[in-house]
Amino acid sequence: MGRQPMSGSECNLVRKHIVVRGRVHAVGYRAWCLRIGRSMRLRGWVRNLDDGRVEVVLEGERDAVERAVPMITGGPPLAAVRDFAVTEEAVSGEEAFHVR
Repeated sequence: MGRQPMSGSECNLVRKHIVVRGRVHAVGYRAWCLRIGRSMRLRGWVRNLDDGRVEVVLEGERDAVERAVPMITGGPPLAAVRDFAVTEEAVSGEEAFHVR
């Protein structure tokens, strides 16, 4: 049996992996990402890294993810993002947006 074709909405799903560097710990960055992710009905996660960076995964409809990326890479008012990297990955089926 062959694989079923993807529906239109499945073809429109994307996953972005974002790593931000700067003043991004102890400034409400993870809570900021959580609010954005949930308000835009995205799935994925956010976590602090030991080296001072923050890592974010966004999964969902392409338009929503593309709207969220500039917000995530800009950060909350107390943050000072110096650098970021955004890569697209294969969709993995995240179920909700949460803090790791």
